[in-house]
Amino acid sequence: MTQELVSLTIIMAVAAVSPIVAQLIPGRFIPQTVLLLVAGAALGPYGLGAIEVNDAVKLLSELGMAFLFLLAGYEIDPKRLAGHQGKVGLLTWGITLGLAWLVVTFLPFFTKQGINGVATVIALTTTALGTLMPILKERNLEGTPIGDAIISYGTWGELGPILAMAILLSTRTGWQTMLVLGAFLTICLLCAMLPTKALRTGHRLYRFLTENANTSSQTLMRLTTFLLIFLVTISALFELDAVLGAFAAGFILRYIIPDGSKSLEMKLEGVGYGFLIPVFFVVSGAAINVRAVAGRPALLVAFIVMLMLIRAVPVYVALSLDKRKNPLSSHHRVTVALYCTTALPIIVAVTSLAVKVGTMQSDTASTLVAAGAITVFLMPLLGSITYQVADVHPVTAVREIAHTPSDWRTIVHEHAQVRALLHHQDRLKRMAETLDALEKQEGLNGLDSRRAELVERARLEIDRQLKELGLDPQLTTQLPHNYRYPKN
Repeated sequence: MTQELVSLTIIMAVAAVSPIVAQLIPGRFIPQTVLLLVAGAALGPYGLGAIEVNDAVKLLSELGMAFLFLLAGYEIDPKRLAGHQGKVGLLTWGITLGLAWLVVTFLPFFTKQGINGVATVIALTTTALGTLMPILKERNLEGTPIGDAIISYGTWGELGPILAMAILLSTRTGWQTMLVLGAFLTICLLCAMLPTKALRTGHRLYRFLTENANTSSQTLMRLTTFLLIFLVTISALFELDAVLGAFAAGFILRYIIPDGSKSLEMKLEGVGYGFLIPVFFVVSGAAINVRAVAGRPALLVAFIVMLMLIRAVPVYVALSLDKRKNPLSSHHRVTVALYCTTALPIIVAVTSLAVKVGTMQSDTASTLVAAGAITVFLMPLLGSITYQVADVHPVTAVREIAHTPSDWRTIVHEHAQVRALLHHQDRLKRMAETLDALEKQEGLNGLDSRRAELVERARLEIDRQLKELGLDPQLTTQLPHNYRYPKN
């Protein structure tokens, strides 16, 4: 027990220090997740050996992964899946799966590396939506057209591989697999229908649960945790991966509470991001054999390149062909595609399963997990860069500088001003939408009045900048994204 407590103490020390270090890094371009993974690799069995990954730590790590996928499933709006962008996301993931199968099967490189199996195919089609959600929130992308597109395509990038793992990596025959999945689906439907029926009928038990949700009983939090552990246990009994049960629990929770619950969300995020999820990422990092990764640099680089070609390119093409429904600029389409190439938790799950059944060597699994960890750092970084330069219109700026090189300072300054103004308008729009929602729900109180004052001040700032451009704020409420400051 002493060694378990020592390992857990070190893990939580890393978890506590990581956000401080991330904040101190200029530009905050390294997500906390990357720091947790690096610390795990440095302190784990293949590093300094300070962290021992024993059964107790493994159990907490599994619970951390379960909470991560619970929160990922909870973020999914069923209406989004059935909507236009959700259908396009499903089709895009299907194309990605087909491309991955072709590449892994027929490219000699993967055969020579001994990873031309189904596990590698699935790993190349994933998007780490659960990992991306806190990054999107940190970068104020949630609720924007870019954030919505990332979630729509990323949903199938997470849900698709989970279903593929259950079907394609099963050791049962085809009909047995379908029977087990049918039984699991039936249990999930019962878990969703019973609370929903109680909610609609106003059952006394439901009223008791809601009335005691924020007391010492914490009834809703306990029931949510029970639902998660129950479905993960059912997954284990059915010999399915725990990821499927956790994701299903989050999806069921969103179905039961379609409008969400801020109080419950805060508690789930507190337990998840405050304790269990950092344990999962540190332990995932501890599973990386750094020497094995260093000995196979070609596989590491090739896997990341294949991820970009197989996952990012189809997403970009789909967004480009669907411009009427998703009118994003080319830079923003690149941003979405790069974010959707972020991959880690599914890679950890699928490689662990492959190693367990003997279809993949542990050194190879370490390399693929390391590649996934690099994408958590690299893809959001590249996506952030393309997002920041999108509204500057760099191609146009280069052409203008080439035409009049002597005015390069003025041209760069003007393009930067336009980007700042457009970003200001995006923030104003989100603030106004939040204010409108609050007004509809419960009217303005003291806190909301201060928020309304901030919105009004932002509107006045936009008006001021519009006037500087020689535009009438009463007639011009939105600048086109191809707008440029007029030459003097």
